[in-house]
Amino acid sequence: MAKKTVADISVQGRKVLMRCDFNVPLDDDCNITSDDRIVKALPTIKNILASGGALILMSHLGRPQGQREEKLSLAPVAQRLSELLGKEVFFTDDCVGAEIEARAHALKNGDCMLLENLRFHKEETIKDKAAKEDAQLRQAKDNFAKQLADLADIYVDDAFGTAHRDNASMYTVPLMMEGKPRVIGFLIEKELRFLGETVNNPERPFVAILGGAKVSDKIGVIENLLDKVDSILIGGAMAYTFFKADGRAIGKSLCEDGFLDKAIELQEQAKEIGCEMVLPIDTVVAKEFQWHGLPARENTAKMAVPHKIVSGNIETGWLGLDIGPETRKLFAEKLAGVKTIVWNGPMGVFEQPPFDEGTKAVALAVAEATDKGARSIIGGGDSASAVEKLGLEDRISHISTGGGASLEFLEGKKFKCLEILDEK
Repeated sequence: MAKKTVADISVQGRKVLMRCDFNVPLDDDCNITSDDRIVKALPTIKNILASGGALILMSHLGRPQGQREEKLSLAPVAQRLSELLGKEVFFTDDCVGAEIEARAHALKNGDCMLLENLRFHKEETIKDKAAKEDAQLRQAKDNFAKQLADLADIYVDDAFGTAHRDNASMYTVPLMMEGKPRVIGFLIEKELRFLGETVNNPERPFVAILGGAKVSDKIGVIENLLDKVDSILIGGAMAYTFFKADGRAIGKSLCEDGFLDKAIELQEQAKEIGCEMVLPIDTVVAKEFQWHGLPARENTAKMAVPHKIVSGNIETGWLGLDIGPETRKLFAEKLAGVKTIVWNGPMGVFEQPPFDEGTKAVALAVAEATDKGARSIIGGGDSASAVEKLGLEDRISHISTGGGASLEFLEGKKFKCLEILDEK
């Protein structure tokens, strides 16, 4: 059954505790470099405020390991959110405690308050399994969650990016608010609708594009999609595990030797089911790869990296870093005329030219297919970054806000934190 949303309940005159995903990128001066995650939370936030609710927002930012780190404060988010809403968003210097409780109690209808980074408290990230096995950890997690739960009359989850985690704010807090309304926001509603409808009731032909570094990260996705899609296009470093499993030389390309048998098994399963599994037919290779002294995700300079295109075997001493031009054409042909596309994972080392050409070509092919009527879903993470970097986001049906969450959704996994929320 579908989950209730904020549109299904009355928030008038009530305190609303909303879990957001404000894990925004910051520069060295703590300036927000992309407010996309804040903007995507606005529909739910505005709805609650306009409907007369007093809103208490909570989120994590980065991985402060249970310690206060000023560079990971949510203060810049409060400032940006105030600008976007055109009204002050009150900001607290902690997320639990007597002072926070008093400030939450004093909120008036239409007021909005943002709590400080949840992960400044180690209790936020205690695994549920660990809590069950250790009474002391369980008590610590429960005490932290209860302080948050006691702040409000209603719980709203609109943080799809962390929906696959059992953090205190995502799972234990709504557990402790049993008997009170516990619903999802419009962002999660959209994610579940797009991802759920696309995977379970696709218009055909349906093609999945899978890339990234490791086959091990995508095994669950491949197994879940084999009997749902018509074709799976494999790119990225994970392709070299399939190459080696097929008896091809891969030089010093990245390979998971422990998954060679699994790669063969997946190809055999695809044949039996009638799902076409398409591997690259040529590869961009280099003898070595360096970031030239810059962090991977920040290096956008075009470097003169010696490279070449090879078909078939990759010579000793060379490593594959991107799909080649013939593969780009092949993948574009496979995407032409399709009706449904799901893409998760880049085709190569897209952060640095010239090994970004494969990912760019696939992104453009997906956009062109979407222009012609296909429904396209980008599963967050690096694929989403590549599409946004190319300015193609407006030509994609849906870009997920949750990389890890969308991946687990495509594997067919259930999310505990959503299962416990109210059904329509």
